[in-house]
This record gives sequence, C-alpha cells and structure tokens, in this order.
Amino acid sequence: MYTDPIADMLTRIRNAGRVAHEAVQMPSSKEKTAIADTLKREGYIRDYEVVTDKHPELNIMLKYKSEKPVISDLKRISKPSCRVYVGVKDIPRVRGGLGTVIMSTPAGIITGRQAKLQNVGGEVLCYVW
Repeated sequence: MYTDPIADMLTRIRNAGRVAHEAVQMPSSKEKTAIADTLKREGYIRDYEVVTDKHPELNIMLKYKSEKPVISDLKRISKPSCRVYVGVKDIPRVRGGLGTVIMSTPAGIITGRQAKLQNVGGEVLCYVW
C-alpha cells in the first residue's frame, strides 16, 4: 500500500527509463491514465494501454532517442501532504519552456500551456523534461 500513487507512477517511469526498459507496468486509475495520455500527446512516451483483467493495469511504452530516454526527469510537485495550487497567471515554466507542467484543472488533467489557453488554474501535479 502506498500513499501517493502519482509519485509511484512517476518513479516507475523514471527508473524504467534509466535502465532502458521498453515498457513499464503499474496499477491503473483514471488519473494515471489521464497523465499517460498527456505524456503521449506531448511526445514523451510512445504509447500506453490499459489491460483490464482482475485488476486494471496500465502499461506505458517508453520512447527513446539515440538510445537515451526522451524523459530525462520527472518531478512531483503537489503532494498529499502539501498541495500546490496556482492561478492562470502563476502557471510555472519548466526549464525555460523546454519542459512541461502537468496540471489537474476543472478541465481535466492538461499541460500548463493548455491551461493558459483555456484560462484555468489548478493543482500542479508534476514537471516533465
């Protein structure tokens, strides 16, 4: 049992990329699937699939460029013990715009760039670069 499933997901992706695994598996949830969808739309992963057997499982296929993982790091920002909320004017930039902010907003789990376009703020989940 773990208290922060999003941090567990990010750690599994980070560790799998560091040892050059082709894919990584984890327990599935709607929030994790939405984060995986955002990572796919932004080009950080090749694909993902949800396998629904007895317990739903999320399989993420990692993406590599020149034998190096596309995701160089993932950083969890908002934690269960300390939530971080920002307004639309305070959405952070990651690595001078080279990285991506993933946010949970009333419009769903989207990137910081999409949140600015939709003029919504929300909870900063993680940084990806």
